[in-house]
Amino acid sequence: MNGENHVIESKRAHGIDRFRTLLALLLLLLMPAGNFAVAGDAVETAGDVLQVVLPISGAGLALAKHDREGVTQLVKSGALATVVTMGMKYTIPATRPNGGDHSFPSRHASTSFASAEFIRERYGWNYGIPAYVVASFVGYSRVEAKQHYTRDVIAGAVIGIGSSLLFTEPQKGWNVQPELASSSYGISLSRRW
Repeated sequence: MNGENHVIESKRAHGIDRFRTLLALLLLLLMPAGNFAVAGDAVETAGDVLQVVLPISGAGLALAKHDREGVTQLVKSGALATVVTMGMKYTIPATRPNGGDHSFPSRHASTSFASAEFIRERYGWNYGIPAYVVASFVGYSRVEAKQHYTRDVIAGAVIGIGSSLLFTEPQKGWNVQPELASSSYGISLSRRW
């Protein structure tokens, strides 16, 4: 019995170390490229901050639900979105509205929409609707601040959503979601096995 407990504790410690490493990688990959203090107006600053808040919220939600598999899916989604976005950004010559380089696609948008889609797909529309509202604001803030054109934000959103669709599965267990129709409303209760 004593040997079995040691093996279980060793596996648990290894799992916790791996989980911490994945979380640290997620935070590193999804940090914004710019400096918050440089942001010229409130909309741009809010977009910069919310671009970080979304992936942290996704990771926090997964942690609160003791969902290590979800954290792994979020990290994979964020990593793919970042790699694809940065690869395109440095191979496609596109000038920003403010005259800067590397406009296409928007990294803020890809990060935000990858996180929003992860939250929606993994935990349902109750969490997904607010996440998509925040991601949409982040995209709007990039256009408003003349950092990107609308096409850059749309491309970033498609990359982010696509990367999360590749890696994210709904969480197993009970799911409660609102149901809206033209003449009725209610809630649905479902379970994934």
